[in-house]
Amino acid sequence: MYLIFWISLFIIFYTYVGYGIVLFILVKLKRLFVKKRNIDDVHFTPSLTLVVAAYNEEKIIEEKIHNTLSLQYPEGKFKIIFITDGSTDGTDDIITKYPQIKLMHKEGRSGKIAAVHRAMHEVDSEIVVFTDANTFLNNEALLKISRHYENPTVGAVSGEKRVHIEEASDATAGEGFYWKYESKLKKWDYELYSVVGAAGELFSVRTALYIPVEPDTLLDDFMISMKIAMKGYKIAYDPDAYAVEASSENLKEEYKRKVRIAAGGIQSTIRTAKLFNPFFMPLLGFQYISHRVLRWTITPFLMIFVFLLNIYIVTQTANMLYHFIGMVQLAFYLLAFFGWLLERRQVRVKILFIPYYFCFMNYCMLAGMFRYFFTQKATVLWDKAKRK
Repeated sequence: MYLIFWISLFIIFYTYVGYGIVLFILVKLKRLFVKKRNIDDVHFTPSLTLVVAAYNEEKIIEEKIHNTLSLQYPEGKFKIIFITDGSTDGTDDIITKYPQIKLMHKEGRSGKIAAVHRAMHEVDSEIVVFTDANTFLNNEALLKISRHYENPTVGAVSGEKRVHIEEASDATAGEGFYWKYESKLKKWDYELYSVVGAAGELFSVRTALYIPVEPDTLLDDFMISMKIAMKGYKIAYDPDAYAVEASSENLKEEYKRKVRIAAGGIQSTIRTAKLFNPFFMPLLGFQYISHRVLRWTITPFLMIFVFLLNIYIVTQTANMLYHFIGMVQLAFYLLAFFGWLLERRQVRVKILFIPYYFCFMNYCMLAGMFRYFFTQKATVLWDKAKRK
């Protein structure tokens, strides 16, 4: 019983903190033997196509177009495709006003991944960059991304996701804290070997390496990049190329998004099971399990299990260490509960955002697992979360 408790507690710690520590140490050790590659002076600009899938984005599409047309990249090497399949709010009509952009549109909604696959038939450049319609890129994003392809071992490049946090924000601000931590882990992941999966807000691939994923894929961006990584190519990460988006309108909208991601995480774990084989790409497998799989599978259950087991152990022993660990857990969950309580009353206490969002995130993981295995509602035709 005590051994199970400590193993479970270690897995929880390792998932959210320990892996970051191990990663930091491994990167430091690598720097002793391998000089870090400096790409600041690399100017490599292969032909590039930017693909934007937009579904009913009438309110924001004009701003997205202006942002896209302002991006720096050599003239004659840069093409833009907007695909608006299924849109019914006039998004496609707005895009037609801009001849610099190739518009692809057809009636009927088949999902984002079907639209992306259709757009890929029109891509003839060396590199293809994907970005969401509701995110805005920094001016040099494409230049920062393209320079990594000077390295032939790089098959995909992920940019950084940044969440815009308002001063008077609610608990969805926890999303911003989460992505800052994620960014640091991705930076170290790439320095050690490779990022484990890209986020759809901003990522790119070598066109020749693009592999269409299954039409029912929930995390298409993640799976597209992981298929390339599993072929032996690295996924680079560049925080100097970033996409900014607003946080979810509220936690109800964030819940929809997180549950879908969690369901997609389970699906992705099943479809990348080959990486669990220690003889197949062991370093990538280690990074993948440590950074992704544990979060998506057993750790949310272990958090509940450890808390309940801790309560039982406290009733069986006078050892003050178990009492202390129990009190720390209780205090953390009480902070999260008060964060939830104050949020319902629209009282903003930023110190409570992190415990509240952390617990909320793990609850969404459990809900996503349940949805994927039992409700049969995991579909690519999802309602996007409303943003502020």
